[in-house]
Amino acid sequence: MNSTVRESHPSMMRAANAVRFEQVSRLYPNGPDFAAALDAVTLEIAPGSFTAIMGPSGSGKSSLLNVAAGLDSPTHGRVVVGDVELAGMSVDDLTRFRRTQVGFVFQAYNLLGHLTVAENIRLPLVLAGRQADPEWQRWLIEAVGLAGLEDRLPSALSGGQAQRVAIARALIARPTVVFADEPTGALDAHTGDQVLEILRSTASQLGQTLVMVTHDARAAAAAERVLFLRDGRLHGQIIDPSVAGISARMLELGARA
Repeated sequence: MNSTVRESHPSMMRAANAVRFEQVSRLYPNGPDFAAALDAVTLEIAPGSFTAIMGPSGSGKSSLLNVAAGLDSPTHGRVVVGDVELAGMSVDDLTRFRRTQVGFVFQAYNLLGHLTVAENIRLPLVLAGRQADPEWQRWLIEAVGLAGLEDRLPSALSGGQAQRVAIARALIARPTVVFADEPTGALDAHTGDQVLEILRSTASQLGQTLVMVTHDARAAAAAERVLFLRDGRLHGQIIDPSVAGISARMLELGARA
């Protein structure tokens, strides 16, 4: 890996944490009362780390991701991404922030069908009014295994190839953090394992912070740390997780991984 790639994350080098929650709650109206999707969650995610978030259905996984990514606002508490506090930012400022500082990988890929592979990858930069670095884009395309497919449309790609495009698109702007929401959920086990390895190895080479929400113990075992949620609250973690350890913890929480 050349030094220009390794030196491309100055915001990550300055910030002590890539993501920080301080007593974050997210409440939703529930009849005359409120239901807590997140309940006083405090956590820190280190720059360059790979963290998986797991929990039973309705535990708050998606709410945590949405709040961390600035897609939703906390009812109480403080959210800091890199060295930027999200509270008080206008809708336009949050949109600009996500375009440059946050990458997304979704289960459904969310590629634009009329754009080529290369154009889909460049899209976050285009929306931000920035030019792509040709060398950086070429490196990313090769790193995720898409060399030679740059001019194909999404309709000509397999599911695994489409998810690789989504990974490169998430990384193209050199964001502070990449959020992956069930990135292997639409793939068969073999293809899912390949995509996970690409996501993990590429993020590792770049020193990229990666936060993945998943219900799959095999996927979560690819992470360095797994955080567990139940009823909107953190319920422990596993460092250097195994599939067996994750499955046992999920059973304790009343869910099957």
